[in-house]
Amino acid sequence: MDVIHDAQKAYRLVRRALRLGAARRSTGALLTQRPALPARHFQIAVYFADTDVNMYQIRQWYRPLRRLADRHPVVVISRSPLGALALLQDDALPVAFLPEIPELEAFLAEQDIRIVLYVNQNTRNFQMFRYGRRLHVFINHGESDKVYMTSNQYKAYDHALIAGEAARDRLADALWDYDVDTRTTMIGRPQADHFEGDPPFEPDERTVVLYAPTWEGDRESMAYGSVRTHGVALVEALVATGRHRVIYRPHPRTGVIDDAYRAAHQRIVSLLATANAADAAAHHVHDDGPEIGWQLTAADVAVLDVSAMIYDRLATGRPLLVTRPASREAKIDESGYLSACEWLRAEDVSAEGVAEIDRVLVDADAVARLRRWSARYFGDTSPGAATARFEAAIDRLWEQAPAYPGT
Repeated sequence: MDVIHDAQKAYRLVRRALRLGAARRSTGALLTQRPALPARHFQIAVYFADTDVNMYQIRQWYRPLRRLADRHPVVVISRSPLGALALLQDDALPVAFLPEIPELEAFLAEQDIRIVLYVNQNTRNFQMFRYGRRLHVFINHGESDKVYMTSNQYKAYDHALIAGEAARDRLADALWDYDVDTRTTMIGRPQADHFEGDPPFEPDERTVVLYAPTWEGDRESMAYGSVRTHGVALVEALVATGRHRVIYRPHPRTGVIDDAYRAAHQRIVSLLATANAADAAAHHVHDDGPEIGWQLTAADVAVLDVSAMIYDRLATGRPLLVTRPASREAKIDESGYLSACEWLRAEDVSAEGVAEIDRVLVDADAVARLRRWSARYFGDTSPGAATARFEAAIDRLWEQAPAYPGT
């Protein structure tokens, strides 16, 4: 077994090296087709050291950042060939591909970058922290009650833009010697102001159910994914009714660690394809596109794992169910919304899952609770309010930052 494991590991390493080499060549080709980035132009950088697998973390910020760029020119600093290639292909924001530290230093020396934004906790963020006379600001890629949201890594940033009162209280309770009042600003969820896209089906009498599970996680404490424990049975039950339409949007990292989890995902994709072939009016959707927006607004009910997707849906104030993690080791903060949410347990999926989906559509008490929690997590969710708070926070930080920092 050790020999097989070592061979599989070696194969993955070789495959990854080949992908990196191909991505570096493709990235170089794309960059040669574009004009050089102007010197002394960019004022805000988004530092993204990840590969393409985590592109969802920055893609959700594209529209707020493009609007911000009208006030303060924005550039994305990419360190990975795979990430840079995906960013260049998206062509949403200017991209500086700087894989080596000397290249990073040279770029910073020729720009007036006073604020550096971070959308995740990649360990390579630490390489950027060494540059002083800039404000390093964590903006995250979502809002949730996962343990990730109270990481001690928050202390590494000069400032953090957080969603609302729930995030503030969560950090105040979890972190020692962290002045949450001075080091955070509540902005809501700017991404929700920019949801767009049209569903690939015409609305009809069917109840539309968004099932958007997270990945399997890389440790038991983070094992929130439901594809293997809930997903197959849930989708089987929904497609069998003829009354429901499923939008299945799996996490981009689904199955990267657990082969059984990947097999369950493939089973769900097959179920949807078979149901569509049997009924041309079903229009079930396997959604693996880069954009998130229409899925949240088109769904009558959302079934979600413990993840940031809960809070994206919560911002809409519309019905949702949360899958209860099957792992007893999975850490769940039930002091917030998860203390009052509508749970869906794995053992109840086949027998009661469809009935629960139908119930939350008409349960007035459940809907009222949802809206109260929405206000606690995001504050004013009226259109444009979060974007205005985001831009005001950046303007205030900009005024605090020194001009023309040196390296």
